[in-house]
Amino acid sequence: MTSTPLIPLFDPSRQFEEVEDEVLEAVGRVLRSGRYILGQEVAFFEEELASWLGVRYAVGVASGTDALVIALRACGVGAGDEVITTPFSFAATATAVLLAGAVPVFADISLEDLNLDPDSIEGCLSERTRALLTVHIFGHPAPMPLLREFADVHDLVVVEDVAQAMGAEVDGRRAGAWGRAAAFSFYPTKNLGGFGDGGAVATDDPEVAEIARLLRNHGSCAPHFHRLLGYNSRLDEIQAAALRVKLKRLSGWNEERRRLAGLYREGLAPTSLRLPSEREGCLHCYGLFTVLLEGRDSLAAFLGERGIGTGIYYPRPLYANPVFKGRCRAGRCPRAEEACAKALSLPLYPGLREEEVDRICSAVREWEGLRRRAADLPTAKP
Repeated sequence: MTSTPLIPLFDPSRQFEEVEDEVLEAVGRVLRSGRYILGQEVAFFEEELASWLGVRYAVGVASGTDALVIALRACGVGAGDEVITTPFSFAATATAVLLAGAVPVFADISLEDLNLDPDSIEGCLSERTRALLTVHIFGHPAPMPLLREFADVHDLVVVEDVAQAMGAEVDGRRAGAWGRAAAFSFYPTKNLGGFGDGGAVATDDPEVAEIARLLRNHGSCAPHFHRLLGYNSRLDEIQAAALRVKLKRLSGWNEERRRLAGLYREGLAPTSLRLPSEREGCLHCYGLFTVLLEGRDSLAAFLGERGIGTGIYYPRPLYANPVFKGRCRAGRCPRAEEACAKALSLPLYPGLREEEVDRICSAVREWEGLRRRAADLPTAKP
């Protein structure tokens, strides 16, 4: 390891420096109020979030995983149902289906944007198919017009996993405003990251919003009166107050992510890495800057030796995890498996400096140059 400063894969503290005074004031306001659960900060944040997304309702919950489970259940997904989804995502996407009592069915992805491929989902249908759970992976929106058209033809519920893509758009419409419900995560490394866990369910459907509010609070609609089997999953007042501060800056921070992604494109253009694409009509918000390449593990080790953090998202398709054995329906998804073998995420976040991007790109070019020269060396005689 060199003595040069480390460039971490994520560093939320840099973003915090910009809002420190305002966040501390907001947190102090909550602490002085004496109301820490489901008070006015959560109510205000839900209104502001819904307005920002362009939907009627938002319901704050304790985590992105809870948001997925609650969104699925609020849309009527349960025991005996099947949910078509992607194998190229964090485990919560598919474990949420199991936790809702349903069965995940894995369709393949497109290597162009790493989202669900609409052409791959037709063969996943069965008489038990109830919903389509799509992920806006790494900040690029899924092809929602095509997925919505497919769902409408087959009478399926569409639920969006927007954990990595808050601010992404398709045809001017934000991710999270396309399905019957959408789930968001406010984990600290997300585009809108809190200071701990947190999440939300967004919807235009008043019934879905009502059920989500019940489910997050033990299924209760009045003190000691419980309509549903629910959860203890409430976004707390401190997180809501801090997220209100950060939400006002989210559009600007997403533009910074896009600017940094542009610097990566320039710096990595001479390499053989497959860089993130942006489909026509889409706005990528770069929750992660993920490239595809042969020799992924070698590059990750090379960068690590030079103090540069990287991430492998994801090393295996979800159906290859033991938790899904005998609990999912899946054939092989060759494009997802290829992505799992080649994907590497590079640092990208508000506060990352241009000279750090230059250093990362220079290191990648150096690695590729060394590999090319090594490949040209003649094989030594025995």
